[in-house]
Amino acid sequence: MEWLSPPSIVSASLRRRARQTEGVDVRADFSTPAGAAEVFAVVADLSSYPKWLDIVGRAEPTGEVPGDAGPAWLVDLVGSVGPLRRSKRLRMVRSEHVAPNGTAPGRIRFQRHDLDGRSHSDWILDATVTQSGAEGCRLEVHLHYGGSLWVPLLDRLLADEIRSSRERLAALVAS
Repeated sequence: MEWLSPPSIVSASLRRRARQTEGVDVRADFSTPAGAAEVFAVVADLSSYPKWLDIVGRAEPTGEVPGDAGPAWLVDLVGSVGPLRRSKRLRMVRSEHVAPNGTAPGRIRFQRHDLDGRSHSDWILDATVTQSGAEGCRLEVHLHYGGSLWVPLLDRLLADEIRSSRERLAALVAS
């Protein structure tokens, strides 16, 4: 799996300068010799993420409730930079699931949907998997975090994690 372009991160500090809402947006894309269906199967199941993405400490299926657009998972995000360690538990629902079909790309969307009745910052993960002919496929990912907590840590953590996760994802898809 190789970079098509380096990860792109827009942090809260840049947004503040532009007088926009706080948050973090991370975009990354990879190419891999694996087929789109194989990559899609791994990326569409949050339970696989702890195997290839260190920031996901745990992701376990949980029951759907009325109003959920699809299956739900409890996801523990963990991160540390130096002595600083943070963790966060999210309930994520797969709100879009369109498998790749020939040259038509597959799309997946996970959105935060906690059940505690409180207002929470958005966490949205979008992924598109496109077959690239005989040479494999392309995975494009966009992660949006709409809050301000974690932002200085999150910028660095996500950039480092994206760089290190591609080999683990390629190995998981190949297994």
